[in-house]
Order: sequence, then structure tokens, then C-alpha cells
Amino acid sequence: MPILVFATSPTSAEAKVVSHRYYEDIVSRYHGRPASRQETLDAQAGYPSDDLVAPLGILLLARQGATVLGCAGMRLRPCDIGEVTRVFVEPAARGLGVGRLLMKELERESRELGLDALQLDTRTDLVEARSLYASLGYIEGAPHNTDPYANHWFRKELA
Repeated sequence: MPILVFATSPTSAEAKVVSHRYYEDIVSRYHGRPASRQETLDAQAGYPSDDLVAPLGILLLARQGATVLGCAGMRLRPCDIGEVTRVFVEPAARGLGVGRLLMKELERESRELGLDALQLDTRTDLVEARSLYASLGYIEGAPHNTDPYANHWFRKELA
């Protein structure tokens, strides 16, 4: 069955479920133990997703049949830059190219919007993410934000 990538509202039922799974995963990795429900909810509350809709941004889901495999979002920033956020692939789907599909579609959508570059941040413990970004041509560089959990910043020119 093919993997389909499509835009959705961050308030859709599927988006809410995968967003919760994303925060559960990153909070657990950060603490080195399973995240509590409250820790996951607190993390979600600290990073709202209301702006992951046109014309401010986009949220993509990857689905195979009825199963949502992952997500990726992008926010429009000044100077024709998009900020990639919420890149997540369910553990059972890792290694299938889902993250690459999501990122390629974000890049395509960003070019259609006339953006010049994409930037993102991540953490040292998100090894798979850093490897994916580097393999797609993202270059690690100087910080572009002050997120207290970020310690790696990447950028890719789209032109």
C-alpha cells in the first residue's frame, strides 16, 4: 500500500493524535525515560500549532491506509524563510523513508510559496533527525532562535 502525504489542519483528530505522539517521543528522549502524560501535555502547551495552517504555515501527515505514520510542519518566517517543525515518524515506521517523504513535500510546498530557504532546530539526542537533515542537504550553522531545548540549527537554500 502506498504512503500518502497530505496537508491537514492541526485541529483534525489525526493531527491531534500524531502531535501527542510526537511530544511523548521527544519528552521521553529528553528525560531518558517514558514521559508522563502531564509532561507531554505541558510540552504541547508550550509549542502551539495554530499557525501550521495557510497562509501562516502547513502541517503534513503521512498515511498508509488508515494508519498515520508521521507528520511535519512549516511556519512562514520573515525574509521568505520557512521554519520546519514537528518532524516525527512513528517508531514502527522508521527506516521506511517516511521522514524523507515528509521533508521533500515540505520543500516542494515551500518552493511553491516562493520561499528562499528552510531552517530548523533539533537536539543532540534526536540522532535520526540530524542524519536525515544532513542527507537532504541541510547545513548545520549558527542558532536562528533561542529555544532552550535546541542545540543544533540547520538551514537549506531552496533556490
